[in-house]
Amino acid sequence: MTQPIRIAVLGSTGSIGHQALDVIRQLPDRFSVVALAAGKNTVELSRQVEAFRPKYVCADAWGPALDHAVEVTGARWLSMDEMAIAEDVDLVLVGTAGAAGLMPTILALRAGRPVAIANKEVLVMAGHLIREAMVAGGGSLRPVDSEHSAIWQCLWGEENHEIRRILLTASGGAFRDLPETELAAVTPEQALNHPTWKMGAKITVDSASLMNKGMETIEAMWLFDVPMEKVEVVLHRESIVHSLVEFSDGSVKAQLGVPDMRLPIQCALAYPERMPSPPMPVLDLASAGALHFGKPDIARFPCLKLAMDAGRAGGTAPAVMAAADEVAVGRFLAREVGFLDIPRIIEQVLGRHESTANPPLEAVIAADAWARKVAASIVVSR
Repeated sequence: MTQPIRIAVLGSTGSIGHQALDVIRQLPDRFSVVALAAGKNTVELSRQVEAFRPKYVCADAWGPALDHAVEVTGARWLSMDEMAIAEDVDLVLVGTAGAAGLMPTILALRAGRPVAIANKEVLVMAGHLIREAMVAGGGSLRPVDSEHSAIWQCLWGEENHEIRRILLTASGGAFRDLPETELAAVTPEQALNHPTWKMGAKITVDSASLMNKGMETIEAMWLFDVPMEKVEVVLHRESIVHSLVEFSDGSVKAQLGVPDMRLPIQCALAYPERMPSPPMPVLDLASAGALHFGKPDIARFPCLKLAMDAGRAGGTAPAVMAAADEVAVGRFLAREVGFLDIPRIIEQVLGRHESTANPPLEAVIAADAWARKVAASIVVSR
């Protein structure tokens, strides 16, 4: 009998973590949870610890429920960095948000581990360091985002030098049909009402501004080792075609499926095998009807251009852009700034930054911290 794949789930109480555990729960003979790491949601983490009985656990905060769960199960504390290189971990799922996933990803890759990556900021802020870690240690990246999973699947059996274009599809987010004149007055509740996907608050706001898609262009550049000039964004409101790849001979491959994150998560965990899918609706193209595609409006969604420009600039610019966005989105969700202030704050922070080419890890972390401080000061001054 095949030994179950032993998985460390970093960010287990978030949207990706929840769905990953659902996949693992459906296939207990193929996957086992060895480590769980979360932030401050200790009540939910304690439930997960008791349900999956991991060997290792990590949290940013502790409480009575988690103390009880650890005592009952015998789990022992281990940092995320240590989880990433533990000998009894076969695969690391990085579902944390922000810079927290950077070091575990680098360490796991240096240790030769496969990493199922669902953290955009890791590749955006330090893609060059991630690729260096892959080369140095022999680890591999398995994309979890539906769009990058689609590209990855389209490239199975292909050579990267044959890529002419990567076409990232975008649903358009919560405001795709809202008149531009009404964007200044939108609320966090409206931004969080995504037409297709159920995700965490920050990524849902990024989807509404198309910042999410801009970051995905940078991710694609590093994941698939292509220049930014080969990565394009196309609007596709039905979210059935998850992305496409055009090859040098003009052939185009696309990956289609129902909008359900459990599919790309399972694909990343099980690769190269395809396992039975969790219970979900089957794609019925006849019922889906027409599929629509279009070009994004850069003037309407300036965050897309800001992200792509930062990706082209390289160096520390993407890290600064991502950090400024995280601060701006957080302040929008706290009702301290408006929706249209998000790109304004990011643009001002980037305008004050002098990018460093090929930065070492210390410079990336410093740029991230600097951008957060400057973005916060801009918010206060407003």
